[in-house]
Amino acid sequence: MSPVAILLLVSGVIAVVFSLAYLLVKDKKASMGFERNLKDRDIIRRLLRYARPFVKQFILVLILLLLSVAYEIISPLILGRAEEMIAGGFEMKELLLVVALSAILLALSMLASYYQAVVLQRTGQRIITSIREDVFSHTLSLSHGQLNSIPVGKLVTRVSGDVGAISQLFTEIVVNLFKNIIIIVGVLAAMLILNWRLTAVVMMFTPFVVLFTVIFRKFARRAYRHVKNNNTELNTFLSENLSGMKIIQSFNCQKRKKNEFDGHNDRLYKSKREQLFVFAIFRPVVHMLYLGTVMTLFYMAAKGYINPTGFLGSTVTGAVVVSFYMYIFRFYTPIQNLAEQFNRLQSSLASAEKVFNLMDLKPDLTDDEGAIELTEVKGKIEFRDVWFCYKENEWVLKGVSFTVEAGETAAFVGATGAGKTTVLGLICRNYDIQKGEIIIDGVNIRRYTIASLRRHFGQMLQDVFLFSGTVRSNITLGEDDRFSEEEVAEACRYVNADKFIDRLKNGLDEEVRERGNNFSAGQRQLLSFARTVLHRPEIMILDEATANIDTETEVLIQDSLEKMKNIGTMLIVAHRLSTIRGADRIIVIKDGTVAEQGSHEALMEQKGIYWTLRHQSGM
Repeated sequence: MSPVAILLLVSGVIAVVFSLAYLLVKDKKASMGFERNLKDRDIIRRLLRYARPFVKQFILVLILLLLSVAYEIISPLILGRAEEMIAGGFEMKELLLVVALSAILLALSMLASYYQAVVLQRTGQRIITSIREDVFSHTLSLSHGQLNSIPVGKLVTRVSGDVGAISQLFTEIVVNLFKNIIIIVGVLAAMLILNWRLTAVVMMFTPFVVLFTVIFRKFARRAYRHVKNNNTELNTFLSENLSGMKIIQSFNCQKRKKNEFDGHNDRLYKSKREQLFVFAIFRPVVHMLYLGTVMTLFYMAAKGYINPTGFLGSTVTGAVVVSFYMYIFRFYTPIQNLAEQFNRLQSSLASAEKVFNLMDLKPDLTDDEGAIELTEVKGKIEFRDVWFCYKENEWVLKGVSFTVEAGETAAFVGATGAGKTTVLGLICRNYDIQKGEIIIDGVNIRRYTIASLRRHFGQMLQDVFLFSGTVRSNITLGEDDRFSEEEVAEACRYVNADKFIDRLKNGLDEEVRERGNNFSAGQRQLLSFARTVLHRPEIMILDEATANIDTETEVLIQDSLEKMKNIGTMLIVAHRLSTIRGADRIIVIKDGTVAEQGSHEALMEQKGIYWTLRHQSGM
């Protein structure tokens, strides 16, 4: 049996083993936690939409790419010619001409590669910026319920890490794939022109290369999906637990959390090891095929040398052997590079799949057809037989009806879980109701666009969120150009926030650290009041805004609340009697229904549910 036949037999056995593995290994996507499965061609088609505006830049890159690979295709022919000159005698001028031609081609190739990289980086970053903006904008459109169901760490991974991985697709992977494909096609064409009979023999291993590449593609994608999932889970765990580190330390849970982290880390390690294992098998196998092709070339060339009649009717000269040897190297090197690029391509496609899964998540809350802008609000609010549930058939509100007149202050009281906060969230359409109507100034709120509706609300919550930046940027919410210095200062004076801001070293320019942890709870609340007043809402919502504050700050906050009642309609959820008793209307919620309503004095005289709640709370 000839050496070529032995090599073909070994390659065939490996091909059978790989094919069986391809057929037997199931890609259990459901167990990997995928919301859906996008095919590669669908992902690529969607990515091409972002690349379409830059067609001219990519055409320029293609031209530069062709120039850069010219050296790879032509240089073996030049060296083959040099071998002929050396074997048959040559003149120095002719040799210098060959060397000069080779040097010129090399310089042009390097120059084209440089400008190609510059154009690609600029274009790729513009595309990625567009994708990142779309992902973030879509995230902003999701409802409260949807955002509550998605871990913050996962969202951060989508907008930052996954989009960053996609950037490699446009800046490196695609152009290198095209470059290697062009080199492979160009080398094959040059070999066919040089000696098609010898090419047909040495390319006997090519079908195995194609088969192994197809098989590798499946295993690489599977491995990268595991890596992406486990990386997301680790980021989600870190985001949540780093934010809650004080609680972990307070309850001495460090050891348990360390064990949980080790579990996530170990799963990520195993998935990365699986990824490396796939690549470690593919590349040596392709290298084996390369060596087999070289051995076939030398075997055929040696036979041609021993038998002067030539090979299949053609003469195999030394120049042909030199050129073919270099061409074989240039043929298999891109194929081996394609293995690595397939790895990175699968990484980018896996990231793109995650990003598109998020972007395919349709917002629960959208503007109704024909919705109009809400331009002016007087502040009258009506609930008419409102039913609402977060989960199907688990009703939180059951036929709630009440009216708050424009300019009134209404307080909602009731036991924990009665539905008070839910009522406030429904008014500004954080959620949509299942039955009934919510009316503002005589018009159903669904007739207005969500953005214009919320523009007229100011919300002050118990857990005040402050962004990293300055005191001023947290009050203006980054709209420094919209509000003058005097308007910001006046808003702070109006709610008594100026009393502690004036004591700060940098005043309104004082730095605010993450989540405002360098300010007390009362100071954060006063800043939220100033933020609300500055944006001039017609309807204000206070959800436990006076909870967890010290006695000194409470006096300032109560004074601020009295002033803010003059701005417009105010809706309050609070447990402090000092906050509630001054309300024009108190609405008692029990088990998702309106049990009582009236003024503080009237409800106390009834000695009903409100009276009981007051006495149970000791107020």
